[in-house]
Amino acid sequence: MTDRPGSYFEREGARAFRATRLTEGAWNPAEQHIAPALGLVAHAIEADMRERRGADPLVVSRVSYDILGVVPIGVVTVETSVLRPGRTIELVEARLLYDGRPVLLARAWLLKAFDASSIAGTALTPLAPPEGLPDHAFDGSWAGACVASIEGRREPLGQGRARGWIRTPHALIGGESVSGTAWALGMVDFANGITPRLRPDEAFFPNVDLTAHLLRVPAPGWLGFDTSVTFDAGGIGLTHSILHDANGPLGSVAQSLTVRPR
Repeated sequence: MTDRPGSYFEREGARAFRATRLTEGAWNPAEQHIAPALGLVAHAIEADMRERRGADPLVVSRVSYDILGVVPIGVVTVETSVLRPGRTIELVEARLLYDGRPVLLARAWLLKAFDASSIAGTALTPLAPPEGLPDHAFDGSWAGACVASIEGRREPLGQGRARGWIRTPHALIGGESVSGTAWALGMVDFANGITPRLRPDEAFFPNVDLTAHLLRVPAPGWLGFDTSVTFDAGGIGLTHSILHDANGPLGSVAQSLTVRPR
């Protein structure tokens, strides 16, 4: 089977998916960029929830991913289990496996949506719309088809500090629609490359995890980031972003980095 143009994954079975060339990684094009895989796992969590709950759905409010190792470009499977069942709150765990080996663990809190419009509010400031910002191609310093598949707009604010937007024309899974949550979680890992403190040929700074908090289901289109990157002298870093969509501030994402000079 050949890759379907325009998708990061092709479904191979009920729980199996084949990564296409569009998942080529930034640090090593022979390995998957983890960004699409995070969206794939979120899609599996939501699909399992819909199958179990039917017309009584919950909303993903937080997903915490732990990256256990590199993922070759090939077939992966996703397993899900409910750790804490409930009528209005659930904790779900998912595992991404390659050749039977766990390569990613995720835990997600799913919450019941209620009408809180009478008390809603935020101190966060909306981002300037993407149409008014210059094009950004990740500084042309990252390898791999996955980064090249992303369109960006960015306002640089200093070393390791920027605001901007990204989007992709490609489907997460060929021939399948996914929720706004899975769409957004399939792109949040790009935060670590939007405004790096150093070029990847100057330092090694991959993330070992990612935790995203979401206020609501994101609106597909442009995904916005207000991002700061910190490298500590002891070799540990942090990329922190406030997320936005067309409707305003959306949530946050944090990534723990292992930092080493080249």
